[in-house]
Amino acid sequence: MDGRVKKAVLAKIQETISNTDEISKIQQMLLCHVPVTSLDDFVFGIAIGRIYNSFHYQTRRTLKRNATKEEFAEFLDILAKRANAIKNALKQQ
Repeated sequence: MDGRVKKAVLAKIQETISNTDEISKIQQMLLCHVPVTSLDDFVFGIAIGRIYNSFHYQTRRTLKRNATKEEFAEFLDILAKRANAIKNALKQQ
């Protein structure tokens, strides 16, 4: 993965861990409108979506192309390594 994209993804992961307030507000607003079976999984999905969006956007903006299969695999590896930290940060909210 290009270093610039990796830096942006890692920054977005850290931002997600450090600032769960926005996700909490989305969660509270949607609770009344969207039935979910697992609130923890739902909130985690929002966080992962934000991080994936950053990866996709940075790849398109910085590299002017879609990510390769190898870059996407590296992105997934990064997520796998940080998933517990993300989940723990969201649970503390």
